[in-house]
Amino acid sequence: MPRPVPRPAARIRHGLASAPERVGHLFRRRFPVVAVTGMTGVGKTRLADRLSRRATHAATAEVGSAVMERRTRRGSRLRGFRFLVVPGDNAATRLGALDEVFHDEPVDGVVHVVAWGHATPRRTAGTTGPGSATREELLAAELEDWTITAHRIASMAVRRDRPVWLVVAVTKTDLFPDRVDEALAHYSPGSGTPFGDRLDELRALAGGARLSVDVLPVCSEGGKGAGVTAKEADAMVDALALRLAQLSGHV
Repeated sequence: MPRPVPRPAARIRHGLASAPERVGHLFRRRFPVVAVTGMTGVGKTRLADRLSRRATHAATAEVGSAVMERRTRRGSRLRGFRFLVVPGDNAATRLGALDEVFHDEPVDGVVHVVAWGHATPRRTAGTTGPGSATREELLAAELEDWTITAHRIASMAVRRDRPVWLVVAVTKTDLFPDRVDEALAHYSPGSGTPFGDRLDELRALAGGARLSVDVLPVCSEGGKGAGVTAKEADAMVDALALRLAQLSGHV
């Protein structure tokens, strides 16, 4: 028997019912969601502000944020990104944010921020003055933080029907301008470093073809007194933004 032809009213109702889903899918393609992760003190919020062309609030830059920060970058042709900055402190809000971006509403990509042992130490609660930590201690804390995040990325990647991308953003390069290549190698897959080994493990868990990894240098601020010029810092942020656009299919 021939299939019944839907009545015009039924077609209209079906179109109206599916319209929000189609609009949501289009918006997600034009404004993919990017998780910005990393331990406290590496400059996640400041980098997200630079990417979204927004000024960083002085208080947030000094002490960081205990809640998830949201930023939007609007570019040409109605395209851009929505950034979710996950708190770096090991608190309930951080664990909840990690669950949100990797499980509840999985993101489209990840920018994991590291600082090659140059993160700003946070002072102990209830004390005054700047925090104190050795570079070795900061590198160890960074690796521990990455281990927690990597497990969640692997879990997300195996559930997805499309590849997941990860950019390791090596920030604060103004503090080691003559050793940037060495820092990038430290965070690269196959490097034999502790961080590189964890990246290799992540790719093995997620499937190498399902997870792309880039390692890029970044400096959120440059200029007088810094190890890089303001123009060089801008160029690094622009290069990161371009790579995100390439990974998201915007260019």
